[in-house]
Amino acid sequence: MKKSTDADLAMSKSAVKISLDLLSNPLCEQDQEFLNMVTALDTAMKRMDAFNQEKVNQIQKTVIEPLKKFGSVFPSLNMAVKRREQALQDYRRLQAKVEKYEEKEKTGPVLAKLHQAREELRPVREDFEAKNKQLLDEMPRFYGSRLDYFQPSFESLIRAQVVYYSEMQKIFGDLTQQLDQPGHSDEQRERENEAKLSELRALSIVADD
Repeated sequence: MKKSTDADLAMSKSAVKISLDLLSNPLCEQDQEFLNMVTALDTAMKRMDAFNQEKVNQIQKTVIEPLKKFGSVFPSLNMAVKRREQALQDYRRLQAKVEKYEEKEKTGPVLAKLHQAREELRPVREDFEAKNKQLLDEMPRFYGSRLDYFQPSFESLIRAQVVYYSEMQKIFGDLTQQLDQPGHSDEQRERENEAKLSELRALSIVADD
């Protein structure tokens, strides 16, 4: 999303730079009609850039920042999983110790060690069961909440895009009306451009050697 908004801003800034470069072209001083066209383009590009900046700001507040906050919970989640795994290893180690004494001949010293091992196992087992239960209870809730958390951001992203492109339609519609020559089709413009290009190619200074 950040790369997308950066690219959007770069696009609109480049469009404004193009129109400013055209305004500084000497042709604008020589041809009033061309100056009017470039001025209309420059106004449109600046309006586009302003709406684009507004869209990016909206996306930053309603999409990028909330997702950053959502991502910040993962280190704590991973730590809880690691603590559960460590508790499981401790539990298995002491359980194996109890089982070892249970298999031995029940002498006085063995029974004493078995009792001690069971006493050591009890709090470790309880700790593991508590951590395990917490993950079993909360992990499904965490995963189930992802859509509820993300959906408002997704809806905001769509609304921001709809507003932006609706404004772009108006801006470029207005620009087209200002620049359009009545009665000229795209095919006619293409033929006129080709004719002018042929004239330029015919000049001796650009002719092939």
